[in-house]
Amino acid sequence: MPSTASSLWYVDDPDPVAVLRRRPVPDPEAALALAKQLHPDCDVIPAASGSLEVWAGPDPGSIYIGCFPGLTVVCTAAAAVTRPTGLPELLIRPLASEHTYLVSYDVPRAWGAFAHWERGEFRRSFSATRVTILEDEGLPLVWERPFWAGEHPVPLRLGERPDPQILPFDPPDFAGEANAEWLGFHYRAAESDGAVRPADIPVSGFTLFPKGQAPAVAVPDDAESATHTRWFGWLRNRDRVG
Repeated sequence: MPSTASSLWYVDDPDPVAVLRRRPVPDPEAALALAKQLHPDCDVIPAASGSLEVWAGPDPGSIYIGCFPGLTVVCTAAAAVTRPTGLPELLIRPLASEHTYLVSYDVPRAWGAFAHWERGEFRRSFSATRVTILEDEGLPLVWERPFWAGEHPVPLRLGERPDPQILPFDPPDFAGEANAEWLGFHYRAAESDGAVRPADIPVSGFTLFPKGQAPAVAVPDDAESATHTRWFGWLRNRDRVG
């Protein structure tokens, strides 16, 4: 299972896990169009595709998108922000979707974050390491109660002494539970029979280049040439984790 994830979900279907469980075929043309929309100042070049099991947490030079009926997932380093409320407007609602969900985590750094916007209006966000809350905005949700109540404590190694300020839960697990509540599947939890897995969710990959620096790509003579645009500056934003 992926040790890092930085994903944005744009959801219109009231039952997103049902969409994913049907194993829909993604729309690569819609994915390319969205990648260009999100990166108006980039050269966007199709690259290797795969699944969320591999590409949930891409590096800043790549983006992976799965476009399905009523549901779109965008895996981008731009979603790995310590303060989700600072997410650029362009990323919050590029598709006029009913709901936008951000779910990001980094297991090696013990960091996790999640956020929700409804029709572009902010509802809830959280971001923390094991000892530092980086953002906690909006009203806590009902599913959060067991975590705050200490029912999901941080797993410690034998003999390890916890920091006195340690949170009553592991932030990556907290973010993972948000994903399960909103999208109906876990990135990292043990799989049950019939459960949707990250490996079941295909995404189309794209590489981002500064304007004019994309390598030449061999295409049929009657194919349209790639559109070249400028580098999208927020990929270098210092508010990104890591």
